[in-house]
Amino acid sequence: MKRAIVTGWGHGVPVRILTNDELSTFVDTTDEWIAQRTGIRQRHICGENEGTHSLSATAAQEALAKSGLAPEEVDLVIVATVTADYPWPSTACHVQDALGLTNAGAFDIGAACAGFIYAIATASAMIESGAQRNIIVVGVDTLSKQVDWKDRSTCVLFGDAAAAVVLSASDETDRGVMGTVLLSDGSGANHIKIDLGGTKYPPNKEHPAELSYAVKMAGPEVYKFAVKAMGDACDKVLEQTGLTAADVDLFVPHQANLRIINAAAERFALPPEKVFVNVDKYGNTSGGSIPLALYEAASSGRLKPGMTVMTVGFGAGLVWGANIIRW
Repeated sequence: MKRAIVTGWGHGVPVRILTNDELSTFVDTTDEWIAQRTGIRQRHICGENEGTHSLSATAAQEALAKSGLAPEEVDLVIVATVTADYPWPSTACHVQDALGLTNAGAFDIGAACAGFIYAIATASAMIESGAQRNIIVVGVDTLSKQVDWKDRSTCVLFGDAAAAVVLSASDETDRGVMGTVLLSDGSGANHIKIDLGGTKYPPNKEHPAELSYAVKMAGPEVYKFAVKAMGDACDKVLEQTGLTAADVDLFVPHQANLRIINAAAERFALPPEKVFVNVDKYGNTSGGSIPLALYEAASSGRLKPGMTVMTVGFGAGLVWGANIIRW
């Protein structure tokens, strides 16, 4: 059986860092208020010449270099994002062009903060089927461009980042993507959304005054959903793979809120050394969150070849899911 193994990883983050203290100079908040409720201390914010596809290309280029593949060996680019620089064409097409991937197809996946989970599931299935051999998967979002910087309930949460992995086909190995669970509940679509900018209310059309181009989030509802969703998805993917929480070497959850991460870790009795956290440095980077955490874990030596890593994400849709990967 062909397995989809991780052969390269990379990242792209904006240069500018916005700390809680700086944020408090123009938003009614404090470092203490943000840190106590979310665990966030700072976030990276795109500058004038930075955006979703530039961060994606940087991350993908680093991942490709680490994989040792030539550009012409890449069969497909999948970018998980809900903050594309343009309505169309896809961000993946910009990445394909920037890296000179002359033999690669390209498309985007929109599953918000669970986008990387969904993209890994798609890429690994294509590799296991034999349809593709080498796929670059990018998770990226630049939600700083979509928040209302006067709304402290949302603007304090989000940052911008991209990270990427290369998945390659391999035979006779126990490494690779071992299992995936994908879940959704569209009845919760109103809990996290942007009203305007799609084809229902495009920029040139009048719209109700209460609607906005900025992210809207029902915080308490999302928190309750997230705590339950993360646990349920992890239960399902462990059952699917025949593993237990004790078999997990590293837990890499979506970095949205430290309290949500701690609740999931406690549910599975995972000690701190088995839980990767970087929400304090980056905030919630949506589709970039999980792959950025994987990148930092691998680059720092906390995630080594052969280790079993469990990822889990949740986001607007509502969508959620989990992967288990033997790194």
